[in-house]
Amino acid sequence: MKTYLGSCHCGAVRFEADIDLSLETLRCNCSFCKKIRWWAAIVKPESFRLLCGASELSDYQFQRRVEHHLFCRHCGVPPFCIGQSPRLGKFYGVNIACLDGVTDDELSWVPVRYVDGRNDEWDKPPAETGYL
Repeated sequence: MKTYLGSCHCGAVRFEADIDLSLETLRCNCSFCKKIRWWAAIVKPESFRLLCGASELSDYQFQRRVEHHLFCRHCGVPPFCIGQSPRLGKFYGVNIACLDGVTDDELSWVPVRYVDGRNDEWDKPPAETGYL
């Protein structure tokens, strides 16, 4: 477990999160995640701290409206989302690409679990994952 600092592209939104990058991260093929190439580490609310920029965030919700897909209203980058699921309860999805100071080599070793969100098959990978 390590505390990582993260931000959007312009720096208006900054956060820190306690993440173990040796654990699985998620890539999803739903219509939203596919378009933004979302790569998330799931953390509990107590492991996430928004340091600044709450007023700079815009919220996008779709379908069942249970997840808050937050993005910086200046640069458009989504640094994290807030969700609710029966299995996880409330959670934060931290955008791995928004972690500051993580090297390409470190990222190359982060395990990824692919999920078929397009078909609400959260325990199964999609048939094809190369594009994710």
